[in-house]
Amino acid sequence: MKKIIPIYLILSLIFLIQGCTSDLDTEPQVELTLDELLDQDPDAVNGILSRLYASFALSGPDGAGSSDIDDDAGESPFLRGIVNLQDFTADAMKNRWGDDGLDQLTTTSNWDENNKFFRYLYNRIYYTIPQANNLLLVLGAVDLDNKDQIEGEVRFIRALAYYYLIDCFGKGVLATEENYGTSEPLPEVDRQELFTYVENELLAAEALLPDTNEYGRANKSVGRMLLAKLYMNAGVYTGTERFDDAATYIIKVIDEGGYSLDADFVGLFSGDNNLSNEIIFPLLADSQTSQSYGNTTYIVNGSLGTETMVLSDYGAEDGWSGHRATKAWYGLFNNGDLANSTDDRAALFWTEGHSYEMTDYKKWTDGYPSIKFRNTYFHSASSPTYFSSTDFPLFRLADAYLMYAECAVRGAAGTTLSTALGYVNAVRTRSGAVSVAQSDLTLDFIMDERGRELNLEGHRRSDLIRFGKFTGSSYLWPWKGNTLNGTSIPDTYKLFPIPLTALEANENLTQNPGF
Repeated sequence: MKKIIPIYLILSLIFLIQGCTSDLDTEPQVELTLDELLDQDPDAVNGILSRLYASFALSGPDGAGSSDIDDDAGESPFLRGIVNLQDFTADAMKNRWGDDGLDQLTTTSNWDENNKFFRYLYNRIYYTIPQANNLLLVLGAVDLDNKDQIEGEVRFIRALAYYYLIDCFGKGVLATEENYGTSEPLPEVDRQELFTYVENELLAAEALLPDTNEYGRANKSVGRMLLAKLYMNAGVYTGTERFDDAATYIIKVIDEGGYSLDADFVGLFSGDNNLSNEIIFPLLADSQTSQSYGNTTYIVNGSLGTETMVLSDYGAEDGWSGHRATKAWYGLFNNGDLANSTDDRAALFWTEGHSYEMTDYKKWTDGYPSIKFRNTYFHSASSPTYFSSTDFPLFRLADAYLMYAECAVRGAAGTTLSTALGYVNAVRTRSGAVSVAQSDLTLDFIMDERGRELNLEGHRRSDLIRFGKFTGSSYLWPWKGNTLNGTSIPDTYKLFPIPLTALEANENLTQNPGF
């Protein structure tokens, strides 16, 4: 079993959560002070901190059936929300289950404030933020040798939750340790104010975070990567582009982080990917100690089906016959002729028994399932398990390389096209793809290469919006706008609607335009 940060039972003592997060108030009932807890367990703070990290991958502290919030333990975990809202709403991936609300994501149509999948992510965001606020408050009252580092990690975790609020919903309330426990509903803040807050938090965290840290915990490169992503999308979030700033922090990640491309692409998405030096920040999974229907179990099991596939080949004991790619993804490889592509990434689709065209997105055999993520070990033997042990690489070096290349194509200060070309070709040749020339480095090429490399990793919707390809009709994909060949969708779809439960809980919140 791989090493994983333990989740201590002390959470039952210090983080007893009451009620649902829809009221934006998840104030814990503290039964023990942190001083008292530290007397009983000197490692208590690390346990609390690990639980905060785990809030992005697990549903609750007591296994896959437990939930930190009132929402469904299987459907509502944070990472599952990222995949649903970032990948299924975009071009590459579709889901066939037809769950209430999921069809509207996979067809980018008929979005409204009642969709439970919008509520799930919103509630998860506002579960993680108050818990981070609480830990920052109690940290201020105790003496710890590494208190500054822990503060930096907690501020990063809170900033990451706010990042998804900015990206997906565009506004909300700004809950901090200063207004923690306030009985009055907090005022609504807009995207610009949230952006500025998260920017300042990450700049402060950078100074506190260590150069290196345990696997699965934030270091300076992790904070810088999130800051660079914030700056990459600043034009979308605030109307003012910040690619120069994005380049500054991506260069620091590349030059100072000590990461290197994995020799084999498949190893990055296998059950022992914790051994990879390419992964900058993972969301951890373990089939025994951190079971969840919402971590990579959702991706692995959801992409497998006994009708056409052998589950044990991918280390799984169950297949849910749900997720398939569309030609908007596999068509990026050799014009869809996967069998004759030299690119290893082109082989990561199951084609036998499946149709190239997704004529019916609810039909399992329409479209190719992605076998990019699997639960088998790459470096040693392993046995199938029901839950996945594959960590989710939220940030990795290949993404940083492609972010640098995009900044260079956009003319960011401090970048050169020759360096960008080297990074792009390093990503491509790692997978057996042919090298490209500097003249090939256009924004359209970068968008396509990000698809080839990063699809199903929680970036695609944000990428398409930044490239001006998500709404409108300039780029169509299967089932966009709920039509077979795709149709235009309105610009209001660049944001998700604020869930009705949040609007009802706080009269200061208003709905996003168009919903």
